[in-house]
Amino acid sequence: MKKLINDPEAVVAESVAGFAAAHADLVTSSADPQTLFVSRAGGAVSGKVGIVSGGGSGHEPLHAGFVGRGMLDAAVPGAVFTSPTPDPIQAATQAADGGAGVLHIVKNYTGDVLNFETAAELAELEDIPVKSVVITDDVAVEDSLYTAGRRGVAGTVLVEKIAGAAAERGDDLETVHRIATRVAQNVRSMGVALSACTVPHAGKPSFDLSPQEIELGIGIHGEPGRERVPAAGANEITERLLAAVTDDLTIADGDQVVLLVNGMGGTPLSELYIVYGHARQVLEARGVTVARSLVGDYVTSLEMQGASISVLRLEEELLELFDAPVVTPALRWGA
Repeated sequence: MKKLINDPEAVVAESVAGFAAAHADLVTSSADPQTLFVSRAGGAVSGKVGIVSGGGSGHEPLHAGFVGRGMLDAAVPGAVFTSPTPDPIQAATQAADGGAGVLHIVKNYTGDVLNFETAAELAELEDIPVKSVVITDDVAVEDSLYTAGRRGVAGTVLVEKIAGAAAERGDDLETVHRIATRVAQNVRSMGVALSACTVPHAGKPSFDLSPQEIELGIGIHGEPGRERVPAAGANEITERLLAAVTDDLTIADGDQVVLLVNGMGGTPLSELYIVYGHARQVLEARGVTVARSLVGDYVTSLEMQGASISVLRLEEELLELFDAPVVTPALRWGA
């Protein structure tokens, strides 16, 4: 294993410290390592709904990279591929509370769901109203190693962006939750792995994949997908991923969408644009308008080679909120 790390057990703490130092104009990190979280510089905004997300590390820039104006107010990183415990989630919820309540955005993994639920209960004992939305955008498998039901993957970014914009414009907690839920119901994703990743404390690849094979429907922790098949060209892989996503979402002629092509951490941007270009051609041939696009590493799996495709069906309000200004370390426009 070759990685730019020191102690494998200190990767998250050292990474968060460096991240906070590099983006001190936008974020700050908690002082107590037992309740590690990243929050918006300047603290909670009075009267605004706070938006909190989090989960295991190794998926950067998710979630800390999306802390800032127009998106998250706090993010809680657990150990690599491991849910944070309730204590730091509760501390992040307190830090994000500006008096209007807090929305938790939770990827559907058993540990994340249970620990965010516990943290929400603790926050409500302190008179902080909390609502939650659970992200289940992965169409690859119904149940997996870490979940009951579908996994939450790259579509999480779109929920965080749009919910964050709704909170920033002054919507109340009920409205922000309703909008976040609408986004979650209208986004689907599916990924492919060309190679495995190596968790630092494990020191070896998380699964075996021969040079002649790819894994369709891979999870962001290296969980098995739908099937292991012979390697193929980019267009064929793109069509298989996109078909699974659009069939499940029942995308139709006349729909407007956001098309997100996400890298898993080890895929060159040039390859992601090949995937994006063909996916857009396929959608447009079906009469679908790609109104907005994102291409790059947003929800990674350490250094895994691969990509995922996410499609969000838009309506006028969701498009307006997607376009709203955002200023975070990893996503920035309109300001």
